[in-house]
Amino acid sequence: MDYQTITLDITDGVAVIRLSRAEVMNALNGQMRAEITHAVGEAGRTARVVVLTGEGRAFCSGQDLSDRSSVANPDLERTLRDEYQPMLMAIVNCPVPTICAVNGAAAGAGANLALAADVVIATESAYFMQAFTRIGLIPDAGGTWTLPRTMGMAKAMGAALFADRITAKQADDWGLIWEHAPDAEFEATWKARAAHLAKGPTLAYRHVKTIIRASFENDLETQLTAEGKAQGACGQSRDFKEGVVAFMEKRPARFEGR
Repeated sequence: MDYQTITLDITDGVAVIRLSRAEVMNALNGQMRAEITHAVGEAGRTARVVVLTGEGRAFCSGQDLSDRSSVANPDLERTLRDEYQPMLMAIVNCPVPTICAVNGAAAGAGANLALAADVVIATESAYFMQAFTRIGLIPDAGGTWTLPRTMGMAKAMGAALFADRITAKQADDWGLIWEHAPDAEFEATWKARAAHLAKGPTLAYRHVKTIIRASFENDLETQLTAEGKAQGACGQSRDFKEGVVAFMEKRPARFEGR
């Protein structure tokens, strides 16, 4: 695909997808949603970690309300089903770890796009906002699923009803994201995190993603059984053997990855 609204760069196992509509704060239109979906799929087949970030002063301001195709005759249910859901599920089901590096404002669907990633790292000046009720809507793009599971019912309900800004520090303190970093250190932070994952045991990471997400639907016995099966598969891998040998030899492991 010839990308027009994003860029995709894959170097040393790290795929970086940048939203590149900085003139509209990287607002999501139909083309961008399709391109993100395609790029995540492409990166997941070839890279060992996928990073999603934005250009300019925002990560993503949400749905592009100037996109006439989406507001003139709005069929929001269809848009969510046919355009947002494939994009979000591509991120959630990506076979390698995903990081969202939130470089600025993340509002509305843009906030929930970020929260679909496995790990969210925000710059200190960034913020998250469930802006939907300001225009008479409810949180979508997975927000009603993600928010209560990350920061609890009370904070999720307040975020949805009041549509207040949540600072990067608050998001970190409340468990909404993994970490935040000073603006001057932000890029170095997420690049170091991405490089770490790119050198790690990709098979184990894949099972971590699957088994932790499944835990919300499983009882303890079912989860223990699933853990055992996943661990059995990891235990038969070259990565496990290499990890043990590296530990005994007191050196960094050289994981095979893909």
